Amino acid sequence: MKTALITGASRGIGTACAIALAKCSYNIVLNYNNSEEKALNLAKILADNYAVEVLCVKADVSYKAQVDEMVKTAIDRFSTIDVLVNNAGVSLEKLFTDTTLDEWDKVISTNLTSVYNVTHAVLPTMISKHSGSVINISSMWGQVGASCEVAYSASKAGVIGLTKALAKEVAPSNIRVNCVAPGVIMTDMMSGFSDEDLALIKEDIPLGDFGTAKNVADIVSFLASDKTQYITGQVIGVNGGMVI
Repeated sequence: MKTALITGASRGIGTACAIALAKCSYNIVLNYNNSEEKALNLAKILADNYAVEVLCVKADVSYKAQVDEMVKTAIDRFSTIDVLVNNAGVSLEKLFTDTTLDEWDKVISTNLTSVYNVTHAVLPTMISKHSGSVINISSMWGQVGASCEVAYSASKAGVIGLTKALAKEVAPSNIRVNCVAPGVIMTDMMSGFSDEDLALIKEDIPLGDFGTAKNVADIVSFLASDKTQYITGQVIGVNGGMVI
């Protein structure tokens, strides 16, 4: 049985990805930082409903030492990691001129440096067995940029650049690296918007509705599958047509 590690798995897109991959019979490593109760509840749901083994590991993925320990724990338990989903992330809506260096550093370290940290720790085991799939969660704002979200857009653009470069580097080891760029997905990140704001945003979506975490997870499980053995270095938008 294969194993998938999902960062930021205790809520939103991460939870949906864990469910989707458990349905595909992957053992699951659930990474969380603050939401332990949610992670443990999810682990029970996965184990009870999909006959897979689940390991919950607390780690702040912006810190390399914590990541290295998490990955060691996962490999000690399951021997390997076949699929890595780099999903952990934070948002920041603020004028660039009002963004402090601490705020900038937090967004970059959580959204971009974490992808380096976890991928760097996982790749040796994938290289040794000449197989693996890395799936990075970016954003449509990483593709085109968003006003008042400069730090977020920059971090997610970095994820796209990392994806394309690393895909070329590890392709000879039969490791695929792809990226999913969600649009407006109804998760906790949208909780600060009023109904009026949401209605205005929806008007700009060609398909006329917001996306769901499951919409993103369905693409992640597809990229993890053997159906995509000839796909690497790609950025797949899940945005209802907002960015084409």
